[in-house]
Amino acid sequence: MRISISSAAILALSWASAARAACSANLLVDNYSNYANHLNTLGQYTSDDGSIPTLAVDHTNKQITFTSTSASYFYTTFACEQATTDKYNAITFSLKGPAGALFTLELQTSTTCSAAYTSTYYQVSGVTGSTQTFTVPLSSFTGANLNAIQGLVFESFTVNGAWAIGAIQLVCPAAGSGSATTKASTSSSGTKTTTQAVSTSKSSSTTVSVAKSSSSIRSSSTGKVTSSSVVASSPTFALVSSIFGTFSPTISSSSRSSSKLSSTLATSTSRSSIASSLSSSVSSARTTLQSSVNKQRSASSTVSALAGLCTPLLIDDFASQSRLTFLFYNAMLQPSSDDGTMKAVAGVADYSTSVIVANNHVTLTPANSASYWYSMLGCVNAANTYGGIGLTIQAAAGTTLTVELQTESDCGSSNPTLIDVTSTQLGWTFDGTEKYYTIPFSQFSGLDMNHLIAVLFSSLSKPATFGPIAFYCAGTTPSAYPIPTTVAVVEPSSTIPATVGPSSFVIDTFGNADSNNLGFWHGGDDTTTYTLSSNTMTINMKGNSDLSWYTQISNSCSDFTVNANSYIHITYTGSNAFTVAFQQHNPTCNASANPYPYTWDSVEASRYSNSANTDIYVPMSHFVIDQTKSIGFALKGFYTTTPTVISKIEIVSTVPSGFLVPSKLTTAPLIFACTRPNSFAFAIDDGDPQYAQRIVQSVAAAGIKVTFFTVGAALVDQSTNLTNVYKSMLAAGHQVAYHSFTHPPMEGLPSLAAIDWELNNDIAAVSSQLGMSSIYFRPPFGTEGARIRQRLAALIPGAQFIEWSVDVQDWLWALTSTPENQITNFQANVNSGGNLVVMHYLYNTTVSYLPQFIQIAKATGKQLMRVDQCLEDPNAPPL
Repeated sequence: MRISISSAAILALSWASAARAACSANLLVDNYSNYANHLNTLGQYTSDDGSIPTLAVDHTNKQITFTSTSASYFYTTFACEQATTDKYNAITFSLKGPAGALFTLELQTSTTCSAAYTSTYYQVSGVTGSTQTFTVPLSSFTGANLNAIQGLVFESFTVNGAWAIGAIQLVCPAAGSGSATTKASTSSSGTKTTTQAVSTSKSSSTTVSVAKSSSSIRSSSTGKVTSSSVVASSPTFALVSSIFGTFSPTISSSSRSSSKLSSTLATSTSRSSIASSLSSSVSSARTTLQSSVNKQRSASSTVSALAGLCTPLLIDDFASQSRLTFLFYNAMLQPSSDDGTMKAVAGVADYSTSVIVANNHVTLTPANSASYWYSMLGCVNAANTYGGIGLTIQAAAGTTLTVELQTESDCGSSNPTLIDVTSTQLGWTFDGTEKYYTIPFSQFSGLDMNHLIAVLFSSLSKPATFGPIAFYCAGTTPSAYPIPTTVAVVEPSSTIPATVGPSSFVIDTFGNADSNNLGFWHGGDDTTTYTLSSNTMTINMKGNSDLSWYTQISNSCSDFTVNANSYIHITYTGSNAFTVAFQQHNPTCNASANPYPYTWDSVEASRYSNSANTDIYVPMSHFVIDQTKSIGFALKGFYTTTPTVISKIEIVSTVPSGFLVPSKLTTAPLIFACTRPNSFAFAIDDGDPQYAQRIVQSVAAAGIKVTFFTVGAALVDQSTNLTNVYKSMLAAGHQVAYHSFTHPPMEGLPSLAAIDWELNNDIAAVSSQLGMSSIYFRPPFGTEGARIRQRLAALIPGAQFIEWSVDVQDWLWALTSTPENQITNFQANVNSGGNLVVMHYLYNTTVSYLPQFIQIAKATGKQLMRVDQCLEDPNAPPL
């Protein structure tokens, strides 16, 4: 089955080039946080090629440790770093090694990004046995082309012993002494860290041909299917086509020899409010994926390694649902999809596909015999290195399927060679348990092992669950790729003394469809997600963490401070995997003014439940809002499909004897509006880089600065050029902040560890690609809850959780016959007092309307500025 690129992709992104800006901070090359996947902080390949069996990662101190031998080496690669242009002038890292030892740095550079590289060597002395910081000027590598750095190797350790290498950075002199470089870690015993001026013992250079794997296993292309010379056919980007929609692909045609596939982009967004919800969808034709690598991929971008010095090459570990089925990436940041051919599923929020990721596995449920799923490989040279591809599969007895490998001699996609082998021919049988299976290349007659571009699974007779999929090394006994270790996030578990409030009263026992026991409104965003019967309410949001249910305590502002020592008590059965929120009115107590509600604070219901899972008690003091302007309570952020049955919501004066009241966890403040008087801010989420310069031109013409929220995976994928786009925006004085790594509904993720994975990877991506950090975060889809706000506050001190009060609704109107409704909605939100915008530079109409949006905002008489400025951040640039 051939997967071909459709030229009719309406929303496919064309990645515009942007001028490179000089550095302003050190560039973090690697802190080893993703070494398990053999990726450095830049998203490029890193390894020891098995030369150091003792190598281990010390995540706490951000270093690798090992015991060296004469054959040991470690390397990290770059996407053809232009250090001269970017103004980096040195390499710095912390290191601890045997006193008196020497080691060598090998810098691999090339004349162009697609040419063979040249190795220049620099021997380092002065190792003292203590932790030191070494800074090696790039000028020390005589003859190296510093505008095409491909790799850095640590090798030739003269003393066999214990070594530790800390975070590696490129030094930006413009950052000065105050630059945020990664310092060498010190032990608890107070090991002294010193800065070592490196002396040269020798410097030499050797030209190595990338095409010859025997020349050096440490070529910049080793083990990684990306290169700076590659313009990858990014699925995805589709990315960003909407970095804010739900994908429901449909197949227009499919044939054995060729398939031109189209998809429907169904974008739905729900907005929480006290009275109602807005849930709309818009469909537009879109090609799901560019399904194989661009012909511009050069020979140097293929993967090869010396026989005998091979490590398995991960294709996908299924770490993220949104990475696979929203951005359409595998772990190699290559396209991966079923093109909508798998069976659609009902009752699952945020995605309708049956390609479901959980616990580092993916489950595929075929709709019919034409269903398939594929993962692109870039262009892998497996000859003399890899013997095949392996994965674990769990499938019922009698299941059959077909495996297809695709190759093309020029690494393109116009005329791939397709070779199919059935599971029966491979000798596979299934019995309902998970087992490891191999796809030996020797079983594929005539296979071009030098140019592997895709693996595809088709003709599944029954559902199947795949575990991590990876190349295995030739001449070895294949084994399952290890599932990445996930450390559970442990929240503080301290308790506080119980308090006694003034009185008790019932808020809701669900006896009336539209009002609670106080006579005020209750209801939800989606009436199909809850039912009231026999004085109980059953809620099942079907995993849609963006939906809420509300019960009010007032039609206006209510002073609830009298109950400061009381508790909200919820009697329930079933799931407690949700958030309890207490909402605050706006400053004027006017429901017609925007935003309404003004904010709210949230807690995890599960932390406040008794051990029998029947009662929840939350101190009113744990809701950090202005309780003199209280509106009511909301139940939200449901992240499982297990129903919750609630029989009573009330205020009680104290808790039962023996109930342990948990301590309050800090939540990042939820912000819908600017606080600076007479201010207005445009906060723009990711979009299509081809429109980026038009956005910059519009705001420059208006003389304003704006804020951009960016998705980390887009930055790491060099084919998108988004790193250069955002560097130019930063240079122009705009603000860039976080928007998650793969754009999932964050509160809907299954665990705190999954939330942390998104945040930590986004932080690392922005740091490595842009050399900066931020305290500002906008959640994908606007979805929030207690867990994401708590984790954000824990990982980023002082974090600000940014929503909006002006929505252009580009997601709803941009591709319709009435795109001018974007202007209408913008005007209406501004007229009601909104001053913090959400929009995307994704659609031509939205970008074209930006000058009008700006004129509408200026007509209010308010000053337009960045988000940090409108929130009176003392660290923001002056106006």
